[in-house]
Amino acid sequence: MIDYIKDASKIYVIKIGGSILESDYLLDSFATQINCIRTSGISVVVVHGGGSYINHMLKRLDIEPRFRDGLRITDAQTMEVVEMVLSGKNNKRIVTELQLKKLNAVGISGKDHNALLCKKQVSVGQELGFVGEIVAVNQTIIRLLLENDIIPVISPIGTDQTGLTLNINADSAASAIASSLKANKLIYMTDVDGIYMDFKDKNSVIPRITPAYGEALINNGIILEGMIPKVKNCIEALHSGIDSIHIVNGSLKNALELLYQSISIGTSFYK
Repeated sequence: MIDYIKDASKIYVIKIGGSILESDYLLDSFATQINCIRTSGISVVVVHGGGSYINHMLKRLDIEPRFRDGLRITDAQTMEVVEMVLSGKNNKRIVTELQLKKLNAVGISGKDHNALLCKKQVSVGQELGFVGEIVAVNQTIIRLLLENDIIPVISPIGTDQTGLTLNINADSAASAIASSLKANKLIYMTDVDGIYMDFKDKNSVIPRITPAYGEALINNGIILEGMIPKVKNCIEALHSGIDSIHIVNGSLKNALELLYQSISIGTSFYK
């Protein structure tokens, strides 16, 4: 255990994916790490996905999951499943685990208090269905929870100005929320060690990426599929003023403590 310096002015936005939610052990470890860094007074916002659970439910309903450029193509029937899984099962599971560690937590979606206002997103001119691109973040409900020592646990479901429910890429949601809050750190906890130069070589993790280098990795085909929106979001978040952004393996039981100590792990994004 490390010695913490009280710093109530700092905010960490942490995005967790399905790999953590699929494992009782990893989810327990994640909640324990949150409990540790909270002792320093750091405020935490959790944003979550859960694509594997969505895929599992879709297949149970004989609906084939479809993707384009790392984004889920979401028709009306898929949208119902996405909201049910993300704002229901996944969200409340995280809240429960945090509260078992004696942490105050409240689960919301981007629909609550219009926290995430969106417009429909397209990909290379093609419709993705009910997929949202965030145009504004209403911080009010998020800051209200933080000011009352409550951890917001946010599912990436938003609405447009007509009230239409839209599915948001969780990485994009985390980036937009972190940018809006001027967070000190944006942390993506995934099932890989970082960004690989060669995905087949697990020793080829790239330790540091600048915006220009990140764009080059995408353009040269080094970064593919679901990592493309993640890296693009990291670059956009850097431009918005966030000091440091990290992609780390969620299976590391002390990942958040190491980042708190400014120890380099995974892939870090810097200007």
